[in-house]
Amino acid sequence: MQTLTIQINNAHALKLLEELEALNLIQVIKKTVSKENSKKLSERLAGSINPEQAAIMRNELNQMRSEWDRDI
Repeated sequence: MQTLTIQINNAHALKLLEELEALNLIQVIKKTVSKENSKKLSERLAGSINPEQAAIMRNELNQMRSEWDRDI
């Protein structure tokens, strides 16, 4: 037996799944995805780069930005 998560894009697809369930071929387990408890991306990635590497990246970014103002 396998458990799959699917996304219903059409009302007809839901009707077909309900018919399969009525034939005891599948069991529909309704579960809504809650995004309220999920953390923001910035919170999940906090601390993923060490401070030294972050300083190097900031310096490189500032250098690249200062190059935009040059006349070529």
